[in-house]
Amino acid sequence: MPDGFYTHTALAEGLRELMTQLEGRLSLQKPLTVYLAGGMAVHLYTASRVTTDVDAEFAGRVMLPQDLLVDVKLENGITQAIYLDTNYNPTFALMHEDYQEDSIPVDLGLKQIRVRVLSPTDLAVSKIARLAENDREDIRSLVSERLTSAAEIEARATEALGGYVGGIEMLRANLRDAVAIARDQERATDTRDGSVVQPKG
Repeated sequence: MPDGFYTHTALAEGLRELMTQLEGRLSLQKPLTVYLAGGMAVHLYTASRVTTDVDAEFAGRVMLPQDLLVDVKLENGITQAIYLDTNYNPTFALMHEDYQEDSIPVDLGLKQIRVRVLSPTDLAVSKIARLAENDREDIRSLVSERLTSAAEIEARATEALGGYVGGIEMLRANLRDAVAIARDQERATDTRDGSVVQPKG
């Protein structure tokens, strides 16, 4: 996993091809930064998530082609078509104001597109507003790899609450659930790895 990312899985290779084709379709003459979130970002960190839609935010106005997709043959032999989710909007998620600044670059060998992945903690926080079953599993995966922790998720999400547009009470309930999920996974990971957590005091 060079540079902290799994960039040579079938899905990551598909992402590379998708972005390469996008470069060509947009006829880019200067660098364009793309912020990657969602299941594809989780996959780059953990290699455990399989997703077909790519949640990407572009730092600039671009007209995304609606028909752009790449067929990928996964390691299990199943072929999946991956595509850009043209309806993705980060304002619907819980996002810390510094999520772009704290994102992490991943080298996909592209010419003009600069891909940056949400940090593991911001990625977990972005899952809280919806907190569907796949979001819960994504949080577990990130914590299981020790890429983030319950305490980090809680602190970052609490800071982000002030900028959220939507129902705060529902969000607070989801935050409590997300932190509980992360803590449960921390205990499971400690047990798996044979770690012993010393009680405080």
